[in-house]
Amino acid sequence: MYAIKGGTIMFKKFASDALGLSDIGVVISREDFDKTDADDFIFNEMDEKIYFLIKTKADEYCFTNYALIHVDGANAISKKRMLRRYDYEYFALDEVLLETAGTIDLDVEIKFVIGNIPLSIDIHKKYLTEIKDLYKALHAISMEQKANSFNMDAAKQSLNLAASSLGRTGADGVSPAVAFKEITSFSHSWLIDQKKAFVKKDFGDVFEKYINN
Repeated sequence: MYAIKGGTIMFKKFASDALGLSDIGVVISREDFDKTDADDFIFNEMDEKIYFLIKTKADEYCFTNYALIHVDGANAISKKRMLRRYDYEYFALDEVLLETAGTIDLDVEIKFVIGNIPLSIDIHKKYLTEIKDLYKALHAISMEQKANSFNMDAAKQSLNLAASSLGRTGADGVSPAVAFKEITSFSHSWLIDQKKAFVKKDFGDVFEKYINN
């Protein structure tokens, strides 16, 4: 009898996994953002705005113009939550993938890496249209971050080449200490300007284009 009961449990678990019922996420509508845990951690003081929010049994994945906020629950029963925040300024998006539902699947899956941390989210397939928009937004952010990173690296290499050339030519009539101070001051200011140009914090324009369009 026990074996039959155990087998029934295993069959139900297998069926649940096969049909994607174990922890399928739903897309939260804009009017319900304030009913989620993630909403409590938005920096309203710096005009942070929620653009997309997925809720599963245990977790919330909140995409804002500044960051991904992951309210990480150990399981659906426990009330314990771990808040993880990934600001786009410091955590680059990569390997954005979308897996559509199979014949018997009830869920679609969006996968991506943010700051070398892989994440995978299962969402009910009825939200496929919305998830396609999220996929496009995340992919666009990833591409822009890559381009900005390339430009920032090129700027640093240009500065190193310029400093090396200046060091070889020397500075007539200027003491080494004064020359070093001037070069250091210029380099610092120049790099700060390049960072402002190529290290982007706010991707609200991308979300407006793909999510709210």
